[in-house]
Amino acid sequence: MRTLYKNAYVFNIGKADIAVDDGVISEIASFISPVDGDIIFDLNNLHIFPGFADVHVHLREPGFSHKETIATGTLACAAGGFTHVCSMPNLNPVPDSSDNLKQQLDIIERDSVINVFPFGAITKGQNGEELSDMADMSDNVIGFSDDGRGVQSEDMMRNAMTNAKKLGKIISAHCEDNSLLQGGYIHDGEYCAANGHKGICSESEWGPIARDIELVKDIGVKYHVCHMSAKESVDIIRKAKADGVDITCETAPHYLVFSDSDLKDDGRYKMNPPIRSASDRTALIDGILDGTVDMIATDHAPHSKEEKSGGLKDSLNGIVGIETSFSVMYTHLVREGIITIDKLIALMSANPAERFGFDIGIEVGKKANFTAFDLEESYIVCGEEFKSMGKFSPFEGMRLWGKCYLTVADGNIAYNNITKE
Repeated sequence: MRTLYKNAYVFNIGKADIAVDDGVISEIASFISPVDGDIIFDLNNLHIFPGFADVHVHLREPGFSHKETIATGTLACAAGGFTHVCSMPNLNPVPDSSDNLKQQLDIIERDSVINVFPFGAITKGQNGEELSDMADMSDNVIGFSDDGRGVQSEDMMRNAMTNAKKLGKIISAHCEDNSLLQGGYIHDGEYCAANGHKGICSESEWGPIARDIELVKDIGVKYHVCHMSAKESVDIIRKAKADGVDITCETAPHYLVFSDSDLKDDGRYKMNPPIRSASDRTALIDGILDGTVDMIATDHAPHSKEEKSGGLKDSLNGIVGIETSFSVMYTHLVREGIITIDKLIALMSANPAERFGFDIGIEVGKKANFTAFDLEESYIVCGEEFKSMGKFSPFEGMRLWGKCYLTVADGNIAYNNITKE
């Protein structure tokens, strides 16, 4: 049975119809004549983009289903235009062996509405003391990460990189030096000092990045830096790329929109790494403009109401962002003239797809992975309306432009809101 998506503006093509047969794009043309039996969606001048890919998402299952489930999390992803995501390994059980990983894979197979690619843990239990069964998991993971915890031991990271290189897998590193944290929980900046909080220095992030780059130079593994927030990190990675190091990095929408001057004593502003200074924000944008920053990822990290009700000091780290990511970036970067829409799609689709090996693109013969947005429609962010179980966003109450109406993942309708008033 064929599905027709008609009357849309298709990214880099123009006004066109798209036909999908058995999950694969079979035709793209200015007009495709329907035949009996076709399922027809009139997209009424919506903009179709390649499906977005987020390489840093916490889906919380197994182990923490009071925060999020695979079902709710992937529906939230679809509602944000995402067709491919990488799930992080801070779960229970930790995916540090094939048996533990299988529990997650079984839930994904049963409940996911989009493509989910798990990370395996770097160390057993993510405790940093013993390597996980990397070879045993290799065929079923996108790469290896201890996200949520930095690998403190240089020798442990060297061994992990050596194994990942042999397996042809990427290391996606949460870069955090615990010895420098000293009880801090927000950026060690002006807001911190003025309001009596304990700060986290930027070196706790950029120090481990600099350490790991030297290891990558020696070993030659594919290496990716998670949730970059500091200007020094941008400078270090820019130089590493100039030196030919096989390194990519991501930052997140909240680091590109806010600085620590925007903080409030509210758990919705608490994440790790923290929102940093205005100069850090500027450096991250400069990194996007010159290609140092390869992709935008959300670090979507839902928690319960109780876990986010303790203000900056006592709330758990982590915010939600998967449903607002494109709209936030379109509103604050594209509509403000900082980057083009083509650049934003590269950051959210083409670049992560290339680095992590996803087959995404609006072409005949490819699986149908695309999303449709109304770029002329705005909305007010309301966490209570999220599909995610996590409701706590620093963008709460903000007016954003660009609303998702449809997401198709491998030819299946993952999210559909195209009936417009």
